[in-house]
Amino acid sequence: MKVTELLNIKGRSAIVTGGAGLYGKDIATGLLEAGCRVILASRNLDKLEETKEEFGKQGYNDVACYRFDQGDMASIDEFVKRVSGDYGEIDILVNNSVARPMKNFNDDISNWETSMKVNATGFFYLTRAIGNRMAERGSGSIINIASMEGGVGVDLTLYEGTEMDGAIPDYFFHKGGGINLTRFLAAYYGKHGVRVNSVAPGGKFNDQNPIFVERYNDRTFLGRMADDDDIKGVIVLLASDAAKYITGENIMLDAGYVQK
Repeated sequence: MKVTELLNIKGRSAIVTGGAGLYGKDIATGLLEAGCRVILASRNLDKLEETKEEFGKQGYNDVACYRFDQGDMASIDEFVKRVSGDYGEIDILVNNSVARPMKNFNDDISNWETSMKVNATGFFYLTRAIGNRMAERGSGSIINIASMEGGVGVDLTLYEGTEMDGAIPDYFFHKGGGINLTRFLAAYYGKHGVRVNSVAPGGKFNDQNPIFVERYNDRTFLGRMADDDDIKGVIVLLASDAAKYITGENIMLDAGYVQK
């Protein structure tokens, strides 16, 4: 089969949680550009609808918006039921939703618990619900959006002299756990034809403090933060049959940050 055919995902259905977020919108854009039907899902339905309207102006109309709360198991059940009823089988699940309730290291422990409920329990519950349906059909691609911070310790020197606080432990905890859960899920679902991989992006430029940006850039081989296009290619690859022999992997998307 030609590589162009292997990369073809036109007509497939993809869920992107957190689809209006910083990386979520880029992920959804890439899938739409590749011809997918895209289902955006998050708690903020208004923001999703705004994103859908933006896509429509660009000529991408095969977009649907669903509200769900990843910290509420009943909400996840209802979401899966509605999407399955409206779309039938889902080909691609991109787990991009993330809650960041902790604001500093000594924040109230209830915010840690909230983070785990959304980013650990809800993440697994949704993935299992969709993954089991994929397994019944015998195919599917699950892509978990991790972070380079799930594989390295925090470099607090990047934040010195800025208003930014990098010492926020819950994010490191659940992103590291998500990478290893990816490996577990790949092993569990492999015999059913379902692939599970994770992508670990580095920081994306979003008008951060110039001091932070300069320090961050110096930490990468390419000398820059990520832009809008950087995540799209790897998502389309992992969603497609061009990656049919790739599962259980965590792909670093960080311009070499963790290697320096």
